[in-house]
Amino acid sequence: MTENPEESTAPAMAEKIRSKDRVDGTSKDVTQVDTRSLDYILRSGLAGGLAGCAGKTVVAPLDRVKILFQASNPQFAKYSGSWSGLAMAMRDIHRFEGSRGLYKGHSATLLRIFPYAAIKFLAYEQIRAVIIPSKSKETPFRRLISGSLAGITSVFFTYPLEVIRVRMAFETKQNTRSSFSQICQQIYHERASSRPVAANNGQSIAMATARTVSTSINTVTPSSGLANFYRGFAATILGMIPYAGISFLTHDTIGDVLRLPNLAPYTTIHDSDNPSPSGKRQNKRRLQLTASAELFSGAIAGLISQTSAYPLEVIRRRMQVGGAMGDGHRLNLAETARKIFLEKGFRGFWVGITIGYLKIIPMSATSFFVYERMKWYLGI
Repeated sequence: MTENPEESTAPAMAEKIRSKDRVDGTSKDVTQVDTRSLDYILRSGLAGGLAGCAGKTVVAPLDRVKILFQASNPQFAKYSGSWSGLAMAMRDIHRFEGSRGLYKGHSATLLRIFPYAAIKFLAYEQIRAVIIPSKSKETPFRRLISGSLAGITSVFFTYPLEVIRVRMAFETKQNTRSSFSQICQQIYHERASSRPVAANNGQSIAMATARTVSTSINTVTPSSGLANFYRGFAATILGMIPYAGISFLTHDTIGDVLRLPNLAPYTTIHDSDNPSPSGKRQNKRRLQLTASAELFSGAIAGLISQTSAYPLEVIRRRMQVGGAMGDGHRLNLAETARKIFLEKGFRGFWVGITIGYLKIIPMSATSFFVYERMKWYLGI
């Protein structure tokens, strides 16, 4: 046993190489690439950031309309629930705000999505390397947890920009257009309503209760207003667990299936496992899926993950625009869910789902496709 140490360590080394192959999609000697090195992190982050921007740009007009539907914007609520309503909503936006109106809030989207996607994809690979150290430990549950933790990590650092983007997209004033800095100031200075809730005038108990609630909210809300940039954060975290986790799980699983020997001749690029053309990596790499196969796996991943997390997304949107509606009372997750149910019943949690499906398919497909191709070209 001790006379041939290389024989005893060979299987373990092979498992380690295969586990790295599952992480970054390449087949290489672990001594050649350090996934925790600054070079690898920068390349992986760049690939993820560009992938996120590409996906969001493709579906920006649909995203604007979906936010208006989800947040029950008074001018567009009448259009929700039908394909014709989608077309009419886009027509009205174009008529009153021009083509730029369809991309309103997109600058904030790109500002948020680049670091968000970069962190998400990078965190997934880093977290997965820890949770799945070898192929023997690679299970659907571990894949799911890796994706969920990656999504939570990215959201934590970029959520304020998401709130700004939603508020910019929610605004439909025809004669005025708030700038990015104006939206930030507006959100920053919003406070939970200090006015009594409009119940029955003269009822001292109700008035006292309203004042107590208002005082409690102001007590836990920083005077700086920074907490306003995290409206809906709890719903986002809860929604990200199934969304990001199922997205990565589905994409990776479909990718494995499409690379099976019987399907590989039709779904993979011939000789794509050869060393990098740029010369950055001189070792064998993982087979790349064809454009159609990669787009297919990304589209299915987005479709399934969107379905699993959509009700929480609707709740999150309503919480995010809370300061732009009513008296600014900060509703918690349970209160927001109850309000949605009382307004529209169970169907209220699925408002805009048709747009969601129409949006998520090209967005997810584009994101995964660009990410995998960028990794291939960058040699990681």
